[in-house]
Amino acid sequence: MPATSRYDAVVIGAGIAGSALAIALARGGLEVALVEARPLQRIDLPVELELGAFDQRVSALTPASVRLLEELGAWPLVEAYRHCAYRHMAVWDAEGTGRIEFDCAELQAPVLGHIVENRVVVDSLLAVLDASPAIRQLSTSRLQACERQADGDMLLSLDSGDQLRTSLLVGADGALSRVRELCAFSTREWDYGHAAIVATIQTERPHADTAWQRFLPSGPLAFLPLPGTRETHFSSIVWSLDSPLAEPLVGCSDADFCAELTRASEACLGQVLAVGPRASFPLRQRHARDYIQPGVALVGDAAHTIHPLAGQGINLGLADVAALAGEVRSAAARGLSPGQLEVLARYQRQRKGENLLMMGAMEGFKRLFEQQSLPLRWLRNAGMRGVGGVAPLKRQLMRHAMGIS
Repeated sequence: MPATSRYDAVVIGAGIAGSALAIALARGGLEVALVEARPLQRIDLPVELELGAFDQRVSALTPASVRLLEELGAWPLVEAYRHCAYRHMAVWDAEGTGRIEFDCAELQAPVLGHIVENRVVVDSLLAVLDASPAIRQLSTSRLQACERQADGDMLLSLDSGDQLRTSLLVGADGALSRVRELCAFSTREWDYGHAAIVATIQTERPHADTAWQRFLPSGPLAFLPLPGTRETHFSSIVWSLDSPLAEPLVGCSDADFCAELTRASEACLGQVLAVGPRASFPLRQRHARDYIQPGVALVGDAAHTIHPLAGQGINLGLADVAALAGEVRSAAARGLSPGQLEVLARYQRQRKGENLLMMGAMEGFKRLFEQQSLPLRWLRNAGMRGVGGVAPLKRQLMRHAMGIS
């Protein structure tokens, strides 16, 4: 019979949310195991500023998310490599004159956020993990089974043969969470009928530290700024389309794709000159009815997935991490087990309502901009212009989006 190792917490999944949570819990004095199906190895990040050297997947990190990464020791590594601050945001309706713009100067803030390649955040967190003796990394290992014991502990079996016993099991293992499945968390979910195309592009004009988003009847298109040079200007795109429209765009020639993207963006950065490798993925909303059970918690995409039109997915996940780690550390200081239901309930109260609010807002935006009736088009365009003209409301929206009070 395999030997069993005991930990205060076991985190399944070493993506951004899972790695951040493991570090945060370890810094609170807990013994932590981090289980990941992939090899946990740092990568050689390319230094070139050229089309093929960027990750296809990027995140728009809010100041609140950056603060958490600073506290964990990962943000200085991101800064030392590369990222792109954005100070301005322009959002407009393809079917009218509605437009709203946000600028960090309106809040007397240095930036609205930072665009960072996902692999850079993951690699920076892995560097911190490697320097954390209180965290045992179990890579190329998958969770096979979990069973609640009479004393409340969770007994976990991995496909490697390892057995782990823990007071707190955390599912940070993504939208198809094995923890959520094994522990029979129920979810509400539905297809958006959209696919998101992601790629790096080179444009004729510089992005001016601006995130651009145009709402088309077929779905939103975002240009997110990336580092470049005086001569070359790069952005990452997230183009959400009705699913039947996405496949031809992924498969067409680079020249045809660039021409279609120039048209769809109203040439906001001039001509799209070149595009890197393209990928697409289906969009599905999913929300666990509960994030917790005795001894178990879900964070990030394991608890909720959201339409990428506002780029809030990873920020919601990192906010989950901050809330759960805070509650567990507070409980530990009072001599309470991290898996006690009343401890985890405080985490759920902090995060569930906030996540539902954001998910509802994104669903509402998606449905609103799909509508083509003339009265609704007039109302949404008038609404965008109206919000832009009410400074206190606009500043409140900006603060909420940035994760600041």
